[in-house]
Amino acid sequence: MHRVETEIAGRKFLLETGKVAKQAHGAIWAKYGDTVVLVTVVAADEPKDMDFLPLTVEYQEMYYAAGRIPGSYFRREMGKGSEKEIITARLIDRPIRPLFPKNWRYETQIMATVLSMDPEVDPDIVAITAASAALEISHIPFAGPIAAVRVGRVNGEFVLNPSAALLKESDLNLVVVGSEEAIVMVEGMAREVPEEVVSEALFFAHENLKPLLALQRELREKAGREKMVLEEPEVDEELRAKVRELSEKALREVITTASKVERNRRRKEAFKALLEALGEEYADREKEIREYFEEFEKELMRQMLLKEGRRVDGRKPEEVRPIWAEVSVLPRTHGSAIFTRGETQVLTVATLGSPEEEQRIDMPGEEVFKHFILHYNFPPYCVGEVRPLRGPSRREIGHGMLAERALTPVVPTEEEFPYTIRVVSDVLESNGSSSMATVCGATLSLMDAGVPIKDMVAGIAMGLVKEDDQVIILTDILGDEDRMGDMDFKVAGTESGVTALQMDIKITGITREIMTRALEQARQARFHVLNEMRKVLDKPREKLSVYAPKMLTVQISPDKVRDLIGPGGKTIKGIIASCGDVKIDIDDRTGTVRIYSSSAEVAEKAAKMVEEVTREAEVGKLYHGKVTRVADFGAFVEIFPGTEGLIHISQLDNRRVRNVTDILREGDEVLVKVIDIDKAGRIKLSRKAALAESLKENAPADKDKTEQKNEQKKEPEKKEG
Repeated sequence: MHRVETEIAGRKFLLETGKVAKQAHGAIWAKYGDTVVLVTVVAADEPKDMDFLPLTVEYQEMYYAAGRIPGSYFRREMGKGSEKEIITARLIDRPIRPLFPKNWRYETQIMATVLSMDPEVDPDIVAITAASAALEISHIPFAGPIAAVRVGRVNGEFVLNPSAALLKESDLNLVVVGSEEAIVMVEGMAREVPEEVVSEALFFAHENLKPLLALQRELREKAGREKMVLEEPEVDEELRAKVRELSEKALREVITTASKVERNRRRKEAFKALLEALGEEYADREKEIREYFEEFEKELMRQMLLKEGRRVDGRKPEEVRPIWAEVSVLPRTHGSAIFTRGETQVLTVATLGSPEEEQRIDMPGEEVFKHFILHYNFPPYCVGEVRPLRGPSRREIGHGMLAERALTPVVPTEEEFPYTIRVVSDVLESNGSSSMATVCGATLSLMDAGVPIKDMVAGIAMGLVKEDDQVIILTDILGDEDRMGDMDFKVAGTESGVTALQMDIKITGITREIMTRALEQARQARFHVLNEMRKVLDKPREKLSVYAPKMLTVQISPDKVRDLIGPGGKTIKGIIASCGDVKIDIDDRTGTVRIYSSSAEVAEKAAKMVEEVTREAEVGKLYHGKVTRVADFGAFVEIFPGTEGLIHISQLDNRRVRNVTDILREGDEVLVKVIDIDKAGRIKLSRKAALAESLKENAPADKDKTEQKNEQKKEPEKKEG
């Protein structure tokens, strides 16, 4: 068993191997605070004949880690994984994937399992570092190590690995992954933080993660296995030269074709023509030929950028593709928009619901309620493909979460806007950065729905081509530029600052200078996109859609909440059943009752019923009531449903009354005045005071209509007596 440890942000960070999971090719028991994560890596014994890296990363948070039992029907952790688990698996995968050899074809699986969960230490950064350590000590070739930290900013000061409590006060929440030389991945959100602050935060994080790199090197020296040596694939230079010679003219036409569909068509035709030109001699070497073909296309595209400063679609490096957008495109939805940038297009739809429709997320560490939800869909037709739908992919969940983070800082709180808000983004066409198009489209659809967002948010994807000391930063990258470039850097924000960012690097890393340039170029592009969006809609609509739920608020005493709900919910269920299309949300702490319905009339009806059930008598007010029973000492009168008071015999009339029944009988209607409510809540009524007030208002009449009606009822009985 081997153990190494260091201190990071005031807590011990421990890596241990050789104690558990010894049949794995690399196993790390990582502990930070009271958070414990076991990460294992296993590679297959034989390579597979495939043209991609066969790496899978799994991350699972065990409920027992937080001392909880799963709340699902099966009472066990399920295989698919929660959104948090999928996002964290992607966080581990993205910085590690580029560090495998290009010709690694052995199926490899990394599994991270959270065994103990400290509520103050998120396991994600521990799992990333432990995954790198597991690869470092294994026989698998890996260009590491890398390590991860989280950076926040509280009161203008950067905080390394902030606690959960500090994160709530922080205007930054960034996960930064780096090697010794540079940053390799960034993921996180911010509350409209300026670019220069974001840049400082990234390099603050990079400097502080270096002890974790040293820790892994120390462990590798103690427990590392000899690395497997891969045979370099043989390169047939003669065939390679033929591919270049025969395909150069066609490929130059391919890389200067602006339309994605047309470019793909020409690429297929060029490859088909190449195979025909090579003839039967090379008929069984199509895979090898394709590799040389794609390698040459990438080389030509990068040369065109570096030497001519020209992109595939003819744009300059800092130029944004043409933008058009439209709102209110769907007549019955609450808010809708189409946002198009070049050949990337999204349809975004905003839907409003009652607070009871908020999303409840059961996780080992806590139960989370979300009143703002954004879902991103990437159907196969958007890239001209055919594939079955099998639920959202990891990529779709990741892109949706990125867009949700970008908008969260500007979405009103539930107290400010008491609705559950859901945005769905359907990608209709994709050629680069559909997640950032989603941010733009979602902003427009929210404003179209009348959601009072604090500011408009736009997003842009940046790229990079770097050869030696020559660097070109690309704004608003295409799919091919992402595939053949060195960086995918997405930045979203308002005019005031950044709200979300995500960066993946395909080379060893980027310097501080490149990062600063990329952030500034992204800021300028974001301002351009925001200006284009304002031409369509520049502020939230003043009124909600006629199809959005109408919301009425009724304020009742918290003591009356029990009466409104009724035994077993009978009363509130009765109101809902009587009204039909209505949802009622009750805050039992404040007594705030919110009523939602697509019909204003139905909402009004429900509000009146709530008021009836929860009305409280007020001293000094007049009420028309009904006598419920008569006693020797007075009459009990129901002044409104469920609430009654007593008229003492002395308060029945201006003259002395011998028998209560001389004045009132059960079933009579009577005008009364509330003269007192004692500490026990008992209501004292007065007919005498009500008559006096009625006479004052309606002089010279000495009796109101109600009293005359009651006198007529009694006349026959008096005659008989």
